[in-house]
Amino acid sequence: MYPDPMQHARLARQPHRPDPGQPLLGPIRLARARVHEAHGPARHLFAVLLARAMTGSVFWIMPGWEAARLHGPGLAGLGLDPGRITFVQADHARDLLWTIEEVLRSGAVPLVVGELPGPPGLTPMRRMHLAAEAGSGKGTPPLGLVLTPEGGSAGAESRWHMAPDHGQGRTAWALTRERARSEVPKSWKIRRDGEGFALAP
Repeated sequence: MYPDPMQHARLARQPHRPDPGQPLLGPIRLARARVHEAHGPARHLFAVLLARAMTGSVFWIMPGWEAARLHGPGLAGLGLDPGRITFVQADHARDLLWTIEEVLRSGAVPLVVGELPGPPGLTPMRRMHLAAEAGSGKGTPPLGLVLTPEGGSAGAESRWHMAPDHGQGRTAWALTRERARSEVPKSWKIRRDGEGFALAP
C-alpha cells in the first residue's frame, strides 16, 4: 500500500531565512521569542529605547509595592507614546514572573517588560523562554525584557548594562552587552540626537 501523495506536505519555494532579530540602535539587535535582561541605573531607558524601536503595544509589569512609577510626560519626551503601554502591577514577586510568562505565551503584544526586585532563577527564566516561543506561533514573535537592579539572571538570552556616561560633554549613556548566546561582549556610547537617540561616533 503506497502512501497518498496528496497527504505529503508541500515544500515551500522560498528559502528559509533566520530571524535577524529586533533592531535597537544601529547594528544592535535582540533575538525575538526570547527573554533578555537589562540592569544598571539606566535600565529603564534601555527598555524605552527598545519600545521606541518597535511598533505595537507594550505590557510593562511592575511591583505593586514600590512607590516609583514611570512618568507619562517623561516617556513622551523620550519619544515613546505612553498610550502604547499597558501598566500592570503585581502584589507579590511570584505574580510578576507569572504575569510575564502568561503575557508572553498569549502572543498579544510584541514587547513585555518586567521590573523585578532581583534576578530570576534558571527555572523561571526557562519557563519565560518557553512561553515566548509558544507566543510566537500566534503572530509576531514576542520579546521579553526583565529589568533587575544588579543583573545576573540565569539563562537570559542576553544581558545588558546601561548607565549615564558622565565623561561626555552632552547627555549620553554607556551601553554594554555583557553576554549573549551568539554575540561577543561589546560597548557603545549613546547620545540624544534631536528628538531621538543615536550611537556616538
